[in-house]
Amino acid sequence: MPQMSRQDPLIENHTVDYVPLAERHGKARDLFTLWFSTNIAPLPIVTGAMVAQVFHLNLMWGLLAIALGHMLGGIVIALASAQGPRMGIPQMVQSRGQFGRYGALLIVFFAALIYIGFFISNIVLAGKSIVGIVPEVPVPASILIGALSATAIGVIGYRFIHTLNRIGTWVMGSALLAGFIYIFAHDLPADFLSRGGFNLAGWLATVSLGVIWQISFSPYTSDYSRYLPADIGITRPFIATYLGATLGTILSFAFGLVAALATPEGTEAMVAVKQATGWLGPILMVLFLLNIISHNALNLYGAVLSIITSIQTFASHWTPSIKVRVVLSSVILAACCMVALGASADFISQFIGLILALLLVLVPWASINLIDFYIIKRGHYDIASIFQADGGVYGRFNLHAIVAYFIGILVQLPFANTSLYVGPWANLVEGADLSWLVGLVVTVPLYYCLATRQKTQRSRAVKLGYTD
Repeated sequence: MPQMSRQDPLIENHTVDYVPLAERHGKARDLFTLWFSTNIAPLPIVTGAMVAQVFHLNLMWGLLAIALGHMLGGIVIALASAQGPRMGIPQMVQSRGQFGRYGALLIVFFAALIYIGFFISNIVLAGKSIVGIVPEVPVPASILIGALSATAIGVIGYRFIHTLNRIGTWVMGSALLAGFIYIFAHDLPADFLSRGGFNLAGWLATVSLGVIWQISFSPYTSDYSRYLPADIGITRPFIATYLGATLGTILSFAFGLVAALATPEGTEAMVAVKQATGWLGPILMVLFLLNIISHNALNLYGAVLSIITSIQTFASHWTPSIKVRVVLSSVILAACCMVALGASADFISQFIGLILALLLVLVPWASINLIDFYIIKRGHYDIASIFQADGGVYGRFNLHAIVAYFIGILVQLPFANTSLYVGPWANLVEGADLSWLVGLVVTVPLYYCLATRQKTQRSRAVKLGYTD
């Protein structure tokens, strides 16, 4: 990425508006470093340990399920990311082109809620990590330190986030490699390769977890590719995002699995990482803490853009300033800190359960978004209409997209297997949440049929002279 010139502001000056072609910059490889570094963190490592501790898979079957799940889910995040250079606008604003100006508000609301939920969970996790490294620091102070650090990064914005993750790719990638080397260079338990085995429920649950993990990033992937030159095409951003997102998460999940198998059965995940990596453990904990803070900036950045998108829906001529983004970031920071400081001991697990349940609403959105962009409109959108008060050619509401969206949610409910709701058919494969698969299978053809039918009717009306 080119160096920042004297004219370039330290703090990003664009929010939800279109990024002009003259201001585009960067390389596709920046997407690799962003998504690779972002996914080397405690949460994916802890989740990877679950493959052995909860789903009872052995090393071989566990690694196979991890790789397959993320490779499948990575297609969604990569296709979403590749839209950024063509559109030049944030992902949630682009949804107006599918759902209509006001129809997109519900999806924007859910996206903001998910961002804020992850932000709160991560500042609690960052606070606990700081206390684990420096026990003398009180928990409230630790939470505030983690929150303020992430907010500072999120306020500065796009360039700084990419810069941090370019550095993080080398630092975190090297640290994880060193951790693998340390574990395999020392004596391993006798049951390292034989602990666990194959069970269909655990294997499918692991695959599903990988798919859902990747889809959860899709509402804000093009936020970090929209500054790339428009002539960069689709293929290069797709490959860079796909490789970064899948390699980063596969390595982190695999590290958690290996650490769990390298320590006595039942050892808590992060304790297992410390025990399995010896003297390297404290260094990894510090690096993981820094990466939590860096990654959490993405959640705050996405939340702010979503809230601005919601407000701008009702004020089409409003272009928010840097000051507005700083104020919104501060308000979100204060509200999230109040929630985090009053959090219970099992807050993270409870909140993650809520967020994973909300992911039910992302599957049909991702289906509609990708089908519309790549098959129906083939990347051709009227950007001016997206920002018009009446929605321009996309209108205020697109009933075809809204109907397909809600049906996509409803068909998932009987198969949902979350901490908040368990559907009547959730245990067709015990322990595996396959609702996402049902959502994809139903929403994709349904929306395609509705959208192409609408397009055909408009074409016939034009030919017959029934429209202006």
